[in-house]
Amino acid sequence: MMSITQNYTKHFLTLNEFEDKQINEMIQRALQFKAKRASLDLSNQYAVNLFFEDSTRTHKSFEMAERKSGMQVLEFTPETSSLKKGETLYDTVKTFEAIGVDMIVVRHSQEAFYNELLERSDLTCSIVNGGDGAGQHPSQSLLDLMTIYEEFNTFEQLKIAIAGDIRHSRVAKSNAMILTRLGAEVIFTGPTEWMDPSLEAFGTYKEIDECIKEVDVFMLLRVQHERHEKGEKSYSKQAYLKQFGLTAEREQQMADHAIVMHPAPVNRGVEIATELVECNRSRIFQQMANGVYARMAIIEYVLNKS
Repeated sequence: MMSITQNYTKHFLTLNEFEDKQINEMIQRALQFKAKRASLDLSNQYAVNLFFEDSTRTHKSFEMAERKSGMQVLEFTPETSSLKKGETLYDTVKTFEAIGVDMIVVRHSQEAFYNELLERSDLTCSIVNGGDGAGQHPSQSLLDLMTIYEEFNTFEQLKIAIAGDIRHSRVAKSNAMILTRLGAEVIFTGPTEWMDPSLEAFGTYKEIDECIKEVDVFMLLRVQHERHEKGEKSYSKQAYLKQFGLTAEREQQMADHAIVMHPAPVNRGVEIATELVECNRSRIFQQMANGVYARMAIIEYVLNKS
């Protein structure tokens, strides 16, 4: 059985801080957990999940991964915490550290929230980024990598389209950067006003009907209405699907081996036709399943329990 490299980081903040070898090790470890060729016993470790933005998959996937690893999970609800009394994120984290929590998963609307935490204190607990504003979503990226690798056994020379609201998506940023580094060719598609100039070094823009036939992976994104500024252009559901979404007609043009992915939640009939969410080439629910095992690999990595 392989073991994770001992040159580990105590925190999991962005995939950019890891070497390719370390990322590949986490993918392989996640696949071992999924195949039941490995297990974790962290029954003496404590975790808490601080989610300040709404979440179903990421939140509960982390909790499932923690419980499958044997961890003790403390409950936390922002609405009933001391945040209502004016407590800061920093003091909340320091409180859980003081009472003996080993790992804290944080989702926050502030981009790169973790910088302030680490600059102000040499934390003894591990911080795991569960999504920071429109910044990064490294655990989603790792499970996406796992899903792609499980399908193709490589990233080299794959053509991967990331489609939709690129500028407001932390998933797009995390995936574009790491996929390019691992040898894939990234294509961006969607409304031009929602493209992100800062990502031009990691992919090229093409119209959806120009790239749909050539891609190996078509990765859809939800429109992030909650991050749009007032007055930003909007589309009706029908207009968006027809112009930028994966319709049944476009799906039929895809290569036989090509797969469809989506980090979810899925807006059926907007970015993807309803009947395609569970079609044969869809890996959307497989991504969700893989999320538990990818997050088990993250937990093992930051707690150094290889």
